Amino acid sequence: MPSKPKEEVPAKNASTTESCDVLIVGSGLAGSVSAAILARQGKKVVLVDAATHPRMAIGESMTPQLIEWLHILAVRFDVPELKHLLDIKSITEHIGPFHGRKQSFGFIKHDVGKEPDPREANMFVIPKALTEAGHLFRQDTDTYYFNVAVKYGAVARQNWRVSNLDFDDDGVTVTGQNGEVFRAKYLIDASGFRSLLAEKFDLREQPARFKHHARSMFTHYIGVKPFDDVSHHPVSLRPPAASPWGGGTLHHLIERGWFWIIPFNNYKDSKNPIISVGLTMDERTYPKPKDITPEEEFQGFLDKYPAVKRQFEGAHRVREWVSTDRLQYSSKQSIGYRWCLMSHAAGFLDPLFSRGLSNTFEVVYALMSRLLPAIDDDDFTTERFEYVETIERGLLHFNDELVNSSYISFSHFPLWNAVFRVWAAYLTPGVMRLSRARQQYTLTGDVKWLDDLEKSPNPGLWWPNSPEYRQIVDTMAEVCEKYEAGDMDGDTAAGIIFDALRASDEVNPVFKWADPDVKFVFPSTAMMAKFMYWASVKAPGEMRELGRDTLSGIVRSAARGQKFV
Repeated sequence: MPSKPKEEVPAKNASTTESCDVLIVGSGLAGSVSAAILARQGKKVVLVDAATHPRMAIGESMTPQLIEWLHILAVRFDVPELKHLLDIKSITEHIGPFHGRKQSFGFIKHDVGKEPDPREANMFVIPKALTEAGHLFRQDTDTYYFNVAVKYGAVARQNWRVSNLDFDDDGVTVTGQNGEVFRAKYLIDASGFRSLLAEKFDLREQPARFKHHARSMFTHYIGVKPFDDVSHHPVSLRPPAASPWGGGTLHHLIERGWFWIIPFNNYKDSKNPIISVGLTMDERTYPKPKDITPEEEFQGFLDKYPAVKRQFEGAHRVREWVSTDRLQYSSKQSIGYRWCLMSHAAGFLDPLFSRGLSNTFEVVYALMSRLLPAIDDDDFTTERFEYVETIERGLLHFNDELVNSSYISFSHFPLWNAVFRVWAAYLTPGVMRLSRARQQYTLTGDVKWLDDLEKSPNPGLWWPNSPEYRQIVDTMAEVCEKYEAGDMDGDTAAGIIFDALRASDEVNPVFKWADPDVKFVFPSTAMMAKFMYWASVKAPGEMRELGRDTLSGIVRSAARGQKFV
């Protein structure tokens, strides 16, 4: 986390008001990328932050969906630097050799005092046809994109604290504690939980509207061993050597909680020895202690889980712990006249499934595609931005259903095994849906392909046009809550979810998502070819259209000598 900001230096001309189109509070990835887009498109932007770069931030694990949204932003708004995040090779080349690879999502269930059962584990390896994702060393990536925003012309202020926000019909006056004043047509709050905008308009819901409950503690270590080196599992029950546990983000699942292990040292060209470590757990099950330090609490958890503890033998923490109260917060609204409460300023749920940055940049796209023409039209009516709030609320809602169901299921592996598939089975087609839109936009120049992404009955769901998938998600949440309440046993709940997956023609049969005995899914090139055949020939409805359009795009790109990625 950032150190305490330095004393602000008084502005030289504190009485002078500088005008801009947009003022952005918060220079993390969301704020800096938004500033870069606006500045690249010729708008006058001011980017302010109470802290300074470089600094630690969570949200280190990438997903294919995140990468597609970054790619969409890059091509739609002509910010080529965003392509530097599209895979680990490009990240290393352009940003630096301090990032890890995200080959897979790995999950291992643990019980107190016991070695984990090798049959109670899951892994989904990200298809290379989609991306070779990374683990972001955020102090470097955030600094890089802050500098990109400045390069394109954003006016930046670090160690700059907002003291007052004053809205009127024509804009907002933003005053810093040093007396410097900016006048903006529109304000984006990309700061986070401690949002001055949320405080000013009393936007926080008390309590948060989410079902899910969790608190968290996290830091950085060196010397954490790969789980593959300390596992007692027989080789025959481990993932293949080409896809080790240490090749991606590892989740150690415990009752109503989980550890994360995110290595930055697992890519061949990385020079970074650091591993991101965190523990997130239901604060109702594990109330935050008041008489011990975070270090002592973490060590107490390690003592309960011997296999996890072996990973930390000889390891050393390199940062102070950050220990939170309940993580979840939400807002009554996130859009108003001349302002937007963006993403983590609007609400937050949980880092499970690494959806935070993906959700953030879906919101960034929705806002930028409306704000740029609004500036040109000088029309900032709230109705123009309604979809931004719709997508923010949808993303948080469906993530709440998924994460709450997951925490409930952690105590009963067959149920978790089913919940895992409700999430994973639609990842690949969900990403392909975004990829098709971006590829067709690139080929035709017709923004309709991107606009159509927003025309769905379930905004925020990763496969949003399917009533059948929405029903599967709703069924998952319903049976997990019945299991939690004691109204249904875990095996019955798991069976209902698997029956729903088997009954769906949309669930990809090539990866065997509906088979509970297939715990590790490794989509090889041959499997992806079979999947594309199924998607373009045998799949129903939108899935078949998606498969055919993807194959057609590949052919058209090849004919033009372009790469269809």
